[in-house]
Amino acid sequence: MNSRQRVLAALTRKELPDRVPLQFDLCRSLLDRFGERYGVPVNYTTSWYEDVTYRISGNELRVAMGSDCIVVGASLPRGYTHPSDAHGNLVNEFGMHLRQGPVYMEVIAPPPMAHFTTAQDVVEFEFPNPLADGRFDDAERSIAAYRGEYFIIGDMELTMFDLMHLAVGMEKLLTDMAMGASYIEPLIDRCKDFSLAIGRRLVEMGVDGIWAGDDFGGQNGMLISPRMWRRYFREPYRQIYSELKTINPCVIIMQHCDGAVAPILDDWIEVGLEVFNPVQPNVPGHDPSDLKRQFGDRMSFWGAIDQQTLLPFGTPAQIEADVRAKIEVLGAGGGYMVAPAHIIQADTSVENVEAFINAVKTFGK
Repeated sequence: MNSRQRVLAALTRKELPDRVPLQFDLCRSLLDRFGERYGVPVNYTTSWYEDVTYRISGNELRVAMGSDCIVVGASLPRGYTHPSDAHGNLVNEFGMHLRQGPVYMEVIAPPPMAHFTTAQDVVEFEFPNPLADGRFDDAERSIAAYRGEYFIIGDMELTMFDLMHLAVGMEKLLTDMAMGASYIEPLIDRCKDFSLAIGRRLVEMGVDGIWAGDDFGGQNGMLISPRMWRRYFREPYRQIYSELKTINPCVIIMQHCDGAVAPILDDWIEVGLEVFNPVQPNVPGHDPSDLKRQFGDRMSFWGAIDQQTLLPFGTPAQIEADVRAKIEVLGAGGGYMVAPAHIIQADTSVENVEAFINAVKTFGK
């Protein structure tokens, strides 16, 4: 099997792959270090939200290191660069002022939609053009280069909730959702339309899987109740998945959601989720055996390797043991692609990254 065939076999669960497939993302410092180590120039595709840049960059290096997948997405428009404010902070296309936090980018208060109280506020806010000239130039080149050989993932993360809480502010958004503020549902629709335009274009361009993403979970439970998720997000996700499947019935629906979200997985499967990512480990409800038993005949799993503690602080032997255990459980009978639960950060050594990759190749057969 080539890489594309391997991933399709695993995620569709129609046949067993010759090896459990592998996917990973690296932060900028690791991309640069491995690029030098492998002698592969790293091409960066800048996203409208900086952290997504590292999902959709470095595909040449990724495959050289052993990934079975590449990831493509929407970049900044052709010829456009993010401006900076008077303090040197990046200002993105939504008007968020961003500074580098300890790991990820942080939105500096006040966020651009902090004043929203009514549906009219949503109407009056100018969203970026999701189909602006040049936004898919890099995606087009990568799809042409890797089509047929590697599994191509189209990234449309920050689909609704994540875009909303970044632009409104988490505390205000959660309070206003609980109070039923009149702008909430119109804002969900605007965010859905923006993300869906990107998703449609990527599916039309020929990606094999489409990757939506909203983080509804934390370390100990959900950020909103299952009831609130069903009220606000269940049907918009059904609409998103349905529209993408209308374009290509064979495209695989892949959903990113950090945190402990087992209480809504049944609902998410019912509206069309096919692959759950990142299967964050060490949170309530995410025991691999339980997840495989409850959902393994209805969806596939992608992720499950701990990048918070194991990859940065574990030994190669501990990494190998965990990878082997996850493959034995989640990969039983197919339905699993190994990956870290998020972008591997600078606190992880080169040696541990390579131990992870080698373990997948060793124990995935």
